[in-house]
Amino acid sequence: MPLMGPREMFEAAYAGRYAVGAFNVNNMEIVQGIMRAASGEKSPVILQVSSGARKYAGQAYIMKLVEAALTEDPSVPVVVHLDHGPSFEMCRDCIDGGFTSVMIDGSHLPYEENVALTQKVVDYAHAKKVWVEAELGKLAGVEEHVRSDGHVYTDPEQAVDFVDRTGCDSLAVAIGTSHGAYKFKGEAKLDFERLEAISDKLPDYPLVLHGASSVPQDFVSLCNRYGGQVGGAKGVPEDMLRKAAALGVCKINVDTDIRLALTASIRQFMAENPGKFDPRDYLSPARDAVKNMVARKMRNVMGSSGKA
Repeated sequence: MPLMGPREMFEAAYAGRYAVGAFNVNNMEIVQGIMRAASGEKSPVILQVSSGARKYAGQAYIMKLVEAALTEDPSVPVVVHLDHGPSFEMCRDCIDGGFTSVMIDGSHLPYEENVALTQKVVDYAHAKKVWVEAELGKLAGVEEHVRSDGHVYTDPEQAVDFVDRTGCDSLAVAIGTSHGAYKFKGEAKLDFERLEAISDKLPDYPLVLHGASSVPQDFVSLCNRYGGQVGGAKGVPEDMLRKAAALGVCKINVDTDIRLALTASIRQFMAENPGKFDPRDYLSPARDAVKNMVARKMRNVMGSSGKA
């Protein structure tokens, strides 16, 4: 199956009240782990490429990895998406480079500037039949070029105005999730009333949840046991994310959990095998850790297993 856009994928997810996992990729092992999980779970999948990943691996390399991944199991529906595109120029280059979906992130800009920038990307993308995700509101934490010390929750009325004026195809909303591994200091809480209000005002419209890693404590403990220092890391409980999918969220982003799984596995291998230095020896179990983590998300969080 060739790369596809998210439209049919999201229509099925919205109707079935499940979400499609959008997993950030940076190298071959992560791509392989994600795709093997999708194949095993018979799940649609979105491979996300951040501006940092483009800088680290190179867009051409990443797209060739995706091309190779498509041949492993052609039955898996795959979207390639630019995550947190910081500019029109980067969105344009990704569209021209074969991406089937892009996100323009103007959430840090004044409202009218966010509208104008999003409109510009939408005009270019839609002429080439490419999907556009935008963001309204601010998530606490740091993600690529955007940093916020606190939440600015998405206003439901403004969300309607934003979608009408920009023509964006999906909208990332702020309801209490945050970027990074330290999402909550106290009890985890998401504003489901706000999410429901947005969904009610934008019926049949796909919403997106960023900053939605669960930061599994088993991987936090494993990482710390072998020299890591990620104490206090806390994510979004999986049951809350599943509830969000039932309220119109069609795409849930996961990045931190993949990093934790990969790094914890490598730390453990290095500590237990100090004489080993072949990258294949420690990257193979790390790839399996990514696969298992992603499969767990597809089953327990997205509800997308068996939906391919």
